[in-house]
Amino acid sequence: MFYIGLLIVAGMLGGKLARVLKAPSVTGYLLAGILVGPAVLNIVNQSVLGNMAVVSEMALALIAFTIGSEFNFKRLKTLGKNIFIITVTQALLTFAFVFSICFFLFSKSLAFSLLLGAISCATAPAATIMVIKQYKADGPLVRTLLPVVAIDDAICIIVFGISLSLSKTSVSNEVLSVSHMIWQPFIEISASLLLGLIAGFIFTISHKYFRSDEETLIAILGLVIMTSGIAIIFNLSALLACMMIGATVANLLGDRKRIFHLANCFCPPLYLLFFTVAGATLHLRELSHIGYLGIAYLVARTLGKVLGAALGAKSTAAPKTIVKYLGLGLLPQAGVAIGLGTLANSAFPNIGSQLMTIVLGGVVFFEIIGPFCAKYAITKAGEVNQQSSSY
Repeated sequence: MFYIGLLIVAGMLGGKLARVLKAPSVTGYLLAGILVGPAVLNIVNQSVLGNMAVVSEMALALIAFTIGSEFNFKRLKTLGKNIFIITVTQALLTFAFVFSICFFLFSKSLAFSLLLGAISCATAPAATIMVIKQYKADGPLVRTLLPVVAIDDAICIIVFGISLSLSKTSVSNEVLSVSHMIWQPFIEISASLLLGLIAGFIFTISHKYFRSDEETLIAILGLVIMTSGIAIIFNLSALLACMMIGATVANLLGDRKRIFHLANCFCPPLYLLFFTVAGATLHLRELSHIGYLGIAYLVARTLGKVLGAALGAKSTAAPKTIVKYLGLGLLPQAGVAIGLGTLANSAFPNIGSQLMTIVLGGVVFFEIIGPFCAKYAITKAGEVNQQSSSY
């Protein structure tokens, strides 16, 4: 309990310091974790961090649940197919770039390349939205950027689910046929989605019996965490299952906004603890061993986002400002990337440590430069309100 309290306080102070320095809060959480963790002060040692797995699993389950809210079919229909085309194109091109440099250029294993490629797709909307609100920006670029960053993480979780399943198959000692390598991931993903659908349907039927916000919050938290546990027991994707709960609630409940608002009210302390723990697990010594690979990852992800967004926008005949600048608003990474890195680390300990170091280093880098890139994009697009505050 002492260490949990220490991590929360350290993360809170780190977040406050980050905001004073005009940096994203998540960067402060990560740096606070590094400070109190084994890499620096070693107040929170490796054995303590090993007991924090339940925190990560709970946080990831709730992150996936809230991301599922983006799959409201009525809302997606109003956005139109162009947004979907742009989002999928930039995500897949980013995956392809990062996978290629890992597998072909650095001769990394198939599992490592698949997982890092999938994680690279993730985008953190908070930093971009913060810049848009600060400058009261509006226009074609902003109206395209907001829905793309909103649904990008959902696409990323699907890509990661497929990659994780393929990775497990690739490291098996058995000689497997191509059909088995395709069929096994298909079963795992389908079963995960079915589990989430059943859990979400149970909640939509029973939620009318919860008379207060407190009862509703307890029910949704219990259901999401229990579903995550069932998925883990049966070697299914807890992320996909929990995301499917969110998608089911988003489409079947009339008061879905209240449900997700309640979940979001509960989550901040848990997310703070999760990111601080993630920072504490960072192995600074490994940074010196991943130099060229780490730099190549940053370059490949940046090119994938910028060129992928441009290609997707051009294919939908979007305005030139969107083609030129949309990708610059998709660079920040945070919660989902860290969460997926944590899952990869747990599933593949032999490669997870190096992969997690690259992911966390990338998060810090992109969270620092991301807001400046977003500001540059909306300024060059001419969508900044001239009466807004300066950066």
